[in-house]
Amino acid sequence: MRWSAMLCAGVFASTGCASTGAQILPSSAGDLVVQTVAKGLDHPWAIAFLPDGRMLVTERPGRMRIVAKDGGLSPALSGVPKVFAAGQGGLLDVALDRSFTQNRTIYFCYAEPVDGGARTALARARLSDEATPRLDAVGVIFRQAGPLSSANHFGCRIVQTPDDNLFLTLGEHFTTRDQAQNLGNDLGKIIRIRPDGSVPPDNPFAGKAGAKPEIWSYGHRNPQGLALHPATGKLWEHEHGPRGGDEVNIIEKGKNYGWPVIGYGIDYSGAKIHESTHKPGMEQPLRYWVPSIAPSGMTFLTGDLFAAWRGNLFVGALAGQTLVRLEVDGDKVVKEERLLQQLRERIRDVRQGPDGALWLATDSGSGRILRLAPAKTG
Repeated sequence: MRWSAMLCAGVFASTGCASTGAQILPSSAGDLVVQTVAKGLDHPWAIAFLPDGRMLVTERPGRMRIVAKDGGLSPALSGVPKVFAAGQGGLLDVALDRSFTQNRTIYFCYAEPVDGGARTALARARLSDEATPRLDAVGVIFRQAGPLSSANHFGCRIVQTPDDNLFLTLGEHFTTRDQAQNLGNDLGKIIRIRPDGSVPPDNPFAGKAGAKPEIWSYGHRNPQGLALHPATGKLWEHEHGPRGGDEVNIIEKGKNYGWPVIGYGIDYSGAKIHESTHKPGMEQPLRYWVPSIAPSGMTFLTGDLFAAWRGNLFVGALAGQTLVRLEVDGDKVVKEERLLQQLRERIRDVRQGPDGALWLATDSGSGRILRLAPAKTG
């Protein structure tokens, strides 16, 4: 079944969508239709679109499934490694290789169990194209070095750039936040590696004594959003603050983003964390939120379906239970709008689909995949 057939035969009007169970919600660009495409997922974490319009979806307890065009869920794919499914840990992001149609390669990251705790790992695999899909040739290409996590702050968003290199966000494991400033491990870092796990020689700390060569930037807390700007190619990131201080940043080679030395939040106890909000040699965020919205997942909108919002950045929010639209002018965020608050859903991931619509994963034990489109076309 085509998505357009599912969604009121392609007529996104509130009167025509009543029979589908779609919700009509307001926005600055007019009414939006929110359609449940799949449901019954256990804390879905990430979506990746396959070339035929189906989706890969990860569930935090350790399952990867394929969502059919009619919303049907496949059985859990075999081949997924054992994950540390506790607290914030589990099976997290998934991304298709840029040459997927030729090699059927995917990448996924997860909390890997280790004696005494867990760490973030990045694996690659081949998605079989047989009647019963599975993961073949699964291999870990990166494991986070440093003190282990008890159950928190794994980061774990993946972006592949046009040169085929991979960026991966890594949390600082919460109880070891000072390690985000230590270049001798991977906690609180964004790393850059090749698809085979090797380190590009032009990484900023490659060949430097006492520094991990895979590090691209440091001073991060728990980054769960990563996207390339469609026009500039710059790497945009967001990360969780504590009580206040969630950030949006443009990530530059070798830069220090300040955690926990500078920031705009306080500890959960109310205690002071930071020395100040600014310090020489440490980057300022483009945007920060006080109180926290708990951002997770983000995408730039490039299609024509939402003409008024083309080029905007969309951020899911967990605690904020909203989809945040950020209007961007160059390297600046100039306006914010909060959408879908009436759903009262924790939004874990947001992607632009091949149809130009926005697709969301909601974070709960009965999680859903939602499609967001204008309520009127033409």
